[in-house]
Amino acid sequence: MGTANDKMNYDVIVIGSGMSGGWAAKEFCDKGFRTLLLERGRDVKHIKDYPTTNMYPWEFKHGGQVPQQIVDENPVVSKCYAFREDAMHFFVKDNEHPYVQEKPFDWIRGYQVGGKSIMWARQTQRWSDYDYEGPARDGFAVDSPIRYKDIAPWYSYVEKFVGISGNKDGLDVLPDGEFLPAWEMTCVENYFKEFIGKNYNDRHVIYGRCAHISQPQPVHLEQGRGQCQGRTLCQRGCPFGGYFNANSSTIPWALKTGNLTLRPFSVVHSIIYDEKKGKAAGVRIIDTNTKEVIEYTASVIFVNAGALNSNLILLNSISTRFPNGLGNENGLLGKYFAFHNYRARISGKYDGFKEFTTDGKRPTSAYIPRFRNVKKQETDFLRGYASGFSSYRSFADESNDGLFGEELKNKLMTKPEPGPWNVGSHMMGETIPKETNFVALDKEKKDAWGIPQLRISVAYDDNDEKMTRDFIEQMTEMYTKAGFTDIKTTDSKAAPGLDIHEMGGVRMGNDPKTSLLNKWNQLHACPNVFVSDGACMTSTSTQNPSLTYMALTARAANHAIEEMKKGNLK
Repeated sequence: MGTANDKMNYDVIVIGSGMSGGWAAKEFCDKGFRTLLLERGRDVKHIKDYPTTNMYPWEFKHGGQVPQQIVDENPVVSKCYAFREDAMHFFVKDNEHPYVQEKPFDWIRGYQVGGKSIMWARQTQRWSDYDYEGPARDGFAVDSPIRYKDIAPWYSYVEKFVGISGNKDGLDVLPDGEFLPAWEMTCVENYFKEFIGKNYNDRHVIYGRCAHISQPQPVHLEQGRGQCQGRTLCQRGCPFGGYFNANSSTIPWALKTGNLTLRPFSVVHSIIYDEKKGKAAGVRIIDTNTKEVIEYTASVIFVNAGALNSNLILLNSISTRFPNGLGNENGLLGKYFAFHNYRARISGKYDGFKEFTTDGKRPTSAYIPRFRNVKKQETDFLRGYASGFSSYRSFADESNDGLFGEELKNKLMTKPEPGPWNVGSHMMGETIPKETNFVALDKEKKDAWGIPQLRISVAYDDNDEKMTRDFIEQMTEMYTKAGFTDIKTTDSKAAPGLDIHEMGGVRMGNDPKTSLLNKWNQLHACPNVFVSDGACMTSTSTQNPSLTYMALTARAANHAIEEMKKGNLK
């Protein structure tokens, strides 16, 4: 029988129960380590706590829309594509957890067990060596301490468990993975794929790889997950477990080992540093309900609170040894913060394939991997962008404006005449980490638990502006040559943050003078603390980053396990 002290002491503490934190917990519990998983928000159990997952449209009080009063009260989070009546209960409201915008920044958060893995867009692409070698080749940030060969086995390890659908496309810019069968592209997407292939040597259109189970394997059934039904209601939480989230996968997997203690309602105040032992000793939390301060101890600590909160926790973890934040000997903690540029969009119409329309739904559409500055510098900006590509058949007359009574009824009962195909793309641009993009603790404002609020000073630069213009120019050319008409382009001028791909601030690197973490995601100056969420990234690439976070976390956790077995972390 354990003692009361056993409840305060663990082998490992994982901070954050989302995309990467769930993976850390799974890996340690699988290997027999007593693990405490801390989550600042409420518990969300798979299926049980998805209140809208099976609701019909007419069951929503506001027809799925967010009431204007809630929009007015939440000018930041209401911009998010998934902040709708069916899922807004999974998002942090603006006034609940304030932060300081030194420059405009839209911080989208989900404080609950599972974090934003419940509402994510589920796109999963591997990085290639063009991405890992980018900083060294192009002379920005610092050299990444790893290359594709270092993480490739961990991509495979994660993909098999998560369930990734896609095609073997054979592209060096976007390495293939362990794929389940892909969904079909539409006839227009296939046309565009063939057209681009014939007219451009360096550009490709592929079906988007996504974290959806198209054909369940034994490991997915063992998790209790089933086949994706193509409902496209994923932000509600999926009762089938058809897409990956921590709630249906890694966390219940860890719980069934008997080695996991999950503690929701736990705001992490700081990591405790033992001056005598020269290592982190544990984690100080504040119970969100009682405001009680509690301390837990462990040999190893994994910080996976989401990039911005991971920076905040480390900055607030001060001691005599580290007066400016844990591991912050070089003063770089919180700096070189980066994100993805999603500002630009393009749309058009295609008048062909009138004999076809679409039937049913699918979880994603086509994808155009990065093609700018891949093998050589060819533009006046660094790096490049990827893009989505989607198509759907519209109807010739979709308007019911001004109709009522029998006239409206007849219109609704009449089979609508199909109109032209609509096509569209959005930009996913790489931003360059720079010292002037940073986060810090505000010196005056505190949150409800007495913790300093995060001050965010992040903005676009000239490189982003040039890249945005290039996306519009190149995509307009491609659309025009392909015969698309009614082409329209927009630059939303949206503030950084709405991409929800925050990265950096606790970057990896080979040199402790210019980075915070080593190649195993360990703090150079405090090796029993690991950071393996977006905060660890040295650069951002163009790919959706969640798959890389999961692979880095699995890799780092298994390295920590080996070191613990050797007695190097105790």
